[in-house]
Amino acid sequence: MGVDIRLEWGTEGVGALGADCAVLVIVDVLSFCTTTDLVLGNGGRVLPVRWRDQRGADAAKARGAILAGEERWTLRPSSVTEIPSGTLLALPSPNGATLCDAAATTGAVVLAGCLRNATAVAERAAELADGAPIGVIPAGERWGIDIHTEAKTFGPLRPCVEDQLGAGAIVAALDGYGRLSAEARLAAIAAKSIDIAEALTECSSGRELAAAGHANDVTLAAKLDTSSMIPLLRNGILEDS
Repeated sequence: MGVDIRLEWGTEGVGALGADCAVLVIVDVLSFCTTTDLVLGNGGRVLPVRWRDQRGADAAKARGAILAGEERWTLRPSSVTEIPSGTLLALPSPNGATLCDAAATTGAVVLAGCLRNATAVAERAAELADGAPIGVIPAGERWGIDIHTEAKTFGPLRPCVEDQLGAGAIVAALDGYGRLSAEARLAAIAAKSIDIAEALTECSSGRELAAAGHANDVTLAAKLDTSSMIPLLRNGILEDS
């Protein structure tokens, strides 16, 4: 018997689920999807740009987007808490943005989810899928990625606590939609049984950010269901649906 809600990781997960699922939910808690949620909450929009993709960055500028890093706004959630309404922010990231761009080629509807908007995104995913399968894609991290260098190579996938919990919270909010895969069920159980704020503080990514002086980014990302934003990819741009 088939399943209605599936979960697979990273780029390979997009490839595995894209052909079969009506909706793909990309989950990158630290930090792309959390930053996107905050931009949309301030009345802005986000244009995902593949990591170290100069052609994508040039195309974003041609569309009138402000490239993250050229102003004070960056991939960090705390940098966009007061971003002006109407801003179109081109946001590169090695995980969430890259996966959103990849998911757009599958024909599925693409949503960007995090802990902050987990229930809102789940409810919209169920509406859009209308009984067809939903795929949830925790982005994970990549070993060897240094955002401060120009290296274009990607290391192997590093599954991470924060994206498993974000994906699990979304799956848990899809309760009643249909049958869960074992991977989706495990993520939902984890999200419902753990102190999420504590887990984000103690996980590898959270500790790395805190050590770099960015603990507030972790705090912002851990605020479960505090947002009603539903980032939907339309014509390459994430906007509230």
